[in-house]
Amino acid sequence: MTIVPVSDKQTQKDFLNVARFIYKDDGNWICPLDQDIELVFNKEKNPFFNHGKCTRWILKDDQGQTIGRVAAFINEKKAYNYEQPTGGMGFFECINSEKAAYLLFDTAQSWLKERGMKAMDGPINFGENDSFWGLLIEGFIPPSYGMNYNPEYYYDFFKNYGFEKEYEQITNHLAVRKPFPERFTKIANWVAGKAGYTFEHFSKKNAQKYVSDLMEIYNDGWQDFENFVPIKKETLLESFKKMETIMDEKLIWFAYVNGEPASFVVIIPDANQMIKGFNGKLGLVEKLKFVYKRWIGVNRMRAIVMGTKRAYQKHGLESALFIKLKEYVLPMNQYDELELSWVGDFNDKMLAIHQATGATFGKRHLTLRKIFS
Repeated sequence: MTIVPVSDKQTQKDFLNVARFIYKDDGNWICPLDQDIELVFNKEKNPFFNHGKCTRWILKDDQGQTIGRVAAFINEKKAYNYEQPTGGMGFFECINSEKAAYLLFDTAQSWLKERGMKAMDGPINFGENDSFWGLLIEGFIPPSYGMNYNPEYYYDFFKNYGFEKEYEQITNHLAVRKPFPERFTKIANWVAGKAGYTFEHFSKKNAQKYVSDLMEIYNDGWQDFENFVPIKKETLLESFKKMETIMDEKLIWFAYVNGEPASFVVIIPDANQMIKGFNGKLGLVEKLKFVYKRWIGVNRMRAIVMGTKRAYQKHGLESALFIKLKEYVLPMNQYDELELSWVGDFNDKMLAIHQATGATFGKRHLTLRKIFS
């Protein structure tokens, strides 16, 4: 077997195609768009290159068939926030061969060691954790847009190589047409009617304002979490730009208390239902199909991220946001399910909100760490 760096158009193509080879008989897998993956490795378009570096490889067998791939990266803003300098690995795909998997892991580990890292987290993304993050270990159903999917045998590769769990990523599912629990509804309606509390949905015309409000809420609400790094406006603008083609403005809601940004939820239609069958491509034919599928609508949404400022985290604002969302969604008679993904097992408050809505368990991913010997 031979490790080959991705260095030209052919190896770039092989990097993308190996996933299609591995999942060719898996009916649950939905191929991510090639352009979404390539965006991660584009130095001009991925803002994480401003404070980090990454590289990637493919693995070929003795007959020249590509049988695996992996990427390694260092986020300088996070690498030194741990007990030991920690890099990342991700975009791992491999045939069911422990020898092949270990060679890919070794390659990522060696690259990180050479650059001063003492551990690696994986499988993660060289970007925000809303996409391409975590190892699926429970809930092997068709993934929503941006969520990692992998064969069940990957877990043994990671465990046997010495990766250990850092945290679990819990995804819950909410049946849209099912009424919220009575207590949840009572609290939500009470909050929605309080003096000085206002609610409004995102508007592309005022995108700068809402992106600034989201950044303010997020950076305040999440700052107490371990290894938190404030999100930048340029990163958020890039994320919203990526979502623009599938975005529904009335699925993104903000709560304000006396005019102060206080809470938000970002929800998108599940684009995987639009790109299923595209095999990762987005040429003219696929774009026409995409427009048609977007027009007729999909029946699943994905909640990408929620946040509430610390001062308002016990005010029930999240409940009111869900009520506002449902007031818009139900009359459409389109959506059946809202995927609440994903919440770390360390985030008791958000998991409690999921439980309060009546959501049920959907999937479990792991973020794992390998400390180098």
